[in-house]
Amino acid sequence: MSALTTIGLPVALGIIMFGLGLSLTLGDFARVLKQPKAVIVALLCQLVLLPAVCFGLVLAFQLPPILAVGMMMLAASPGGTTANLYSHLFRGDVALNISLTAVNSVIAVVTLPLITNLAILYFNPFDDQLGLQWSKTLEVFAIVLLPVALGMLVRRFWPAFAKAMDKPVRIASVIILVVVIGGAVASNWTLLVENFAALALITIVFCLISLGVGYTVPRLLRVGRRQAIASSFEIGIHNATLAIVIAQTVLGSVELSLPAAVYGVLMFFIAFGFGFLIRERTDAADGSAGGGADETDAAEAASR
Repeated sequence: MSALTTIGLPVALGIIMFGLGLSLTLGDFARVLKQPKAVIVALLCQLVLLPAVCFGLVLAFQLPPILAVGMMMLAASPGGTTANLYSHLFRGDVALNISLTAVNSVIAVVTLPLITNLAILYFNPFDDQLGLQWSKTLEVFAIVLLPVALGMLVRRFWPAFAKAMDKPVRIASVIILVVVIGGAVASNWTLLVENFAALALITIVFCLISLGVGYTVPRLLRVGRRQAIASSFEIGIHNATLAIVIAQTVLGSVELSLPAAVYGVLMFFIAFGFGFLIRERTDAADGSAGGGADETDAAEAASR
């Protein structure tokens, strides 16, 4: 495995998670208590419903065991910071996105290894590997949580520095990520092309279902529209980079990372189209209700 993969990918993800930490405070976790209904519904969709849906899709599409585990790992990955941008563009509750990302990043330390291990036990893709043992679970903890915690500490004790570094770190993380993933894709181009056809349809379907569940389920449970939009992007835009890093550096399998790699490319376009779809529905609802929908959202927020 190349140094670009073993060193570059974890460094890129570390910078991204550090940047996330620079944007978080303990207040973002506390804010969860102010709108518990929206948070609980979104987390149940993310942690329970989506893995179940993904498992059904994997069986329906009859994926090879290694790709099936890769899909389950993707389903178990939390939302990424990109969800915040999409939520902002399409009038979602960005504060809720930030809170969900923070909580999800912590919970994923437990749920991601758990779901991955269960998938490995069920599909049995490895002959000589049992999956994420305790030592590897600690690696996931270090990869996910430590950079976030470090970023939060920097913001807590050096807020001016954190504010000044926020934008440069975001830009740097995008540049490094593009370079590293581009290099990883180029070095594994043949493998990716061979599996793209098998993975394109299932990743598109999974992304659409994730976005749809994230918006529809909260609305059916009378969660406010802006919160439902935030939930949709948080659930629909998974942290594919995290899944790639764990697959390639923790479990040492490029094939295991292929579903996340394909998904990571396609999700941006799918999420953008979905955003315009729900925005048009939202605008139509506002026009027909004469602003009543906003009043309903406000009433729901007050009731929470």
